Amino acid sequence: MVETVLKKLSEDQVKYVELWFVDILGQLKTFTVPAEEVEKVFAEGIGFDGSSIEGFARIYESDLIARPDPQTYQILPLLEEKTARFFCNIYLPEGQPYDGDTRYILRRYLEKIEQEGYTFNIGPELEYFYFRSPENPEIIDNGGYFDFIPQDLGSQLRQKTMKLCEAMGTKVEAGHHEVSPSQHEIDLRYDEALKMADKLITLKVLVKQVAARAGYYATFMPKPLYGLNGSGLHIHQSLFQGDKNAFYNESDPNFLSPVAKSYVGGLLKHIREITSICNQWVNSYKRLVPGYEAPVYVSWGRKNRSALIRIPIYKPGKEKASRIELRSPDPACNPYLAFTVILAAGFDGIKKNLPLPPAVEEDIYRMEAKERKRKKIQLLPGSLIEAIMETEKSELVCQALGEHVFTKFIENKKIEWDMYRTQVTSWEMKEYLPVL
Repeated sequence: MVETVLKKLSEDQVKYVELWFVDILGQLKTFTVPAEEVEKVFAEGIGFDGSSIEGFARIYESDLIARPDPQTYQILPLLEEKTARFFCNIYLPEGQPYDGDTRYILRRYLEKIEQEGYTFNIGPELEYFYFRSPENPEIIDNGGYFDFIPQDLGSQLRQKTMKLCEAMGTKVEAGHHEVSPSQHEIDLRYDEALKMADKLITLKVLVKQVAARAGYYATFMPKPLYGLNGSGLHIHQSLFQGDKNAFYNESDPNFLSPVAKSYVGGLLKHIREITSICNQWVNSYKRLVPGYEAPVYVSWGRKNRSALIRIPIYKPGKEKASRIELRSPDPACNPYLAFTVILAAGFDGIKKNLPLPPAVEEDIYRMEAKERKRKKIQLLPGSLIEAIMETEKSELVCQALGEHVFTKFIENKKIEWDMYRTQVTSWEMKEYLPVL
């Protein structure tokens, strides 16, 4: 594989190579090397100081090695010199995979379920906003859901991004304007989870690069504008056994197999424990509030978009498309970690044959508290610290992520919460200073 890629680099006349990996929070890191150095990088890797990367090594064990994954070779668009990129796996100097590498954590869990005969497929819906600049969060269009505006600048940026995705071999299923002004969505065709996590990181880079080249700013901040819908990352998912969709059962009224029902049961049982991984920022919980389409209540339904998990309507002849949709994650999460804990929660349901609670098809936002209690509908955590406290006592999350990332993630998020809660905001000054 390495020889084939090296030959491809030469044939494509690549000048530079970007070596990509993400830190524990999902922030992209990169090395740039001349193409003629890549053969050496494949043979030896490239060393770096892990103590300088968030959530990676401690100072006294800081030496780490990044090794490119040859299967992730792609040409990057929009750069003056022809440049390729590889995603990297991170190793200790002795050669073992590094426990702090979140890509490795997902790969390790996928290998675990592969031994049980399953593959995990994901199709994400990525929502985001365009603004004039990060310093000036002024919207650039006034469109609404599915609006067609011939000269809409945001739609032009979105379509250019979709075109670049297709050029890089990433299949786009749809793109459209979202509910809020200046908010857009791009949906990717499903793929195996590790490949999809790589594609999602790449798509986010393209979204930002296209916007920046046009003089604008794209953000995946979950709730950038007060009083408007925030941005979600709806995750469509299914398990396959070979070529067979393990979630599909033609004789069930909802076309759900026993495997799918137990999987959903596992997600519902563990969702509060995994929420801090799927919604990892203080700002994430400004989105997860009633009234703005983001799910708040732990429930499932077929047509109910106030439910946490939706079962898309089955289309005859589309058995492979049978899936479930988790609607709570947001686009600012680390996809490698989010996909891992989602899978761990669902797979725990399969192993324990957990039952599927009754569907909820009413609008839960308008349901009386007494009725929600009668139906045993729980709430998602209402703040980052509440979510972290749920995660901290979760054996499932600790086992899925491993002790290193589990500990480092919680430590980082507690620091973030402390920094947030000690701030004196402009709202407090406006509301309190004149009267207290």
